[in-house]
Amino acid sequence: MRTFDKPAIDVPSQIELLKQRGLLIQDEARAQCFLQSVSFFRLSPYMRPFQQSGDANHRFRDGIGFRQLTRLYDFDRRLRLLSMDAIERVEIATRSMISNHMGPHYGSHWYTETGMFQQTFDHQRLLATLQSKQHAATRDYERECLRIDRLQAENSRKAHLKCQRAKESYARHYPTTYDQPTLMPGWAMLEELTLGDLSHLYKGLAKDSDKKAIARRVELPAPLMQSWLHTLTTIRNICAHHARMWNRELGIRPELPKKANFSWPRHLLHPGTHTRMFAALCILNHLMHKVGPHAHWDQRLHQLTEDFPDVSLRAMGFPHDWYQDPFWHPERA
Repeated sequence: MRTFDKPAIDVPSQIELLKQRGLLIQDEARAQCFLQSVSFFRLSPYMRPFQQSGDANHRFRDGIGFRQLTRLYDFDRRLRLLSMDAIERVEIATRSMISNHMGPHYGSHWYTETGMFQQTFDHQRLLATLQSKQHAATRDYERECLRIDRLQAENSRKAHLKCQRAKESYARHYPTTYDQPTLMPGWAMLEELTLGDLSHLYKGLAKDSDKKAIARRVELPAPLMQSWLHTLTTIRNICAHHARMWNRELGIRPELPKKANFSWPRHLLHPGTHTRMFAALCILNHLMHKVGPHAHWDQRLHQLTEDFPDVSLRAMGFPHDWYQDPFWHPERA
C-alpha cells in the first residue's frame, strides 16, 4: 500500500501527457473537445490495447493516433445502444410471458401466495418492495393533492386535476382506488420490477412446469432461460453505467447448450470458455428472433461491425466467419 499522489490535470495537460506517451494527435482542438465530453479516465480502458505491453509509463505503440482511440470508443458506445435496444425488448417480453402464463393459471394476485415460490426465494422482500412502492406513490399523490388544494381554482377543476394525478402511475392509482387486496395485481407488479428482480422471480418459481411453459415461448429449456436472464442483467448493468463492452470478459458465464434443438451458432457448440461478449450477443440474437423478429437486430449488429472494420472482433470472441452461420439468417433456415 502507498499514498495516492497522482495530480488532477486539466484537458490541455492531458493532451500533453498523451503526446509524451507517444500518441499521435493531428488535431489538438478536436482532441480537446473530445476530452471535454469524455473524461480521460473513461477513455483510459480504450487506450490499453494500443499501449506497449508491460510498460509502466503507458507508452503507445508506434504509429498509434488519437482517432484510433475515439473510433474504438464510438464502436463500443454504439454496441451498448444496440444491446440496450435488444435487452429492453427482451425484458418487456419476459414480463409479458410470465404474466400471460401465471395470471390465467393462478389468478390476478398469484405472486402474493408463498406457495408459488421456492423456500429459498425471499418472498417477503418481494411483497415489501411492492408495498414500499405503493406507499411512496400514495405519499407523492397526497402531497400533490395538498398543492392542488392551495390553487386559486374552482373545486371542479381541482377534482379534475386530482383525478389526473391519480392516474399517472398504477402504483398510485391502485391504492387510491382499491382497498382489497392491499397490493396491485400480478400484471402490474411485474412492470414494477427491475430486470434483476425479474430474473430472481423466474428462478424462484416453485413449479418446474411453470418455468418450462414460460421458457417455451422463446423456444428455450428452462435452465437456459434462467441462466440467460441472469447474464442479461449483468449486460444491462454494464450498458446502463456506460461501461466498456468491447473485449470484456463476462464475470457471469452464461450456460450454453451442448446440443441445441433450436438455431444456435456452431462456434458456441464447440468446447471452450466462451466468456467474451460474442456469447451474450448470440443470446440476444436468439431472443430477438422470438420477441422482435421485425427489428432486424442481427442485420444491425452486422452493419455495426462493417462500419468499424478496424475494430478487433476477435477480442470479443467472434469467430472469423461469424456472419456466415445460418444462426444469423433465420429467413434462410
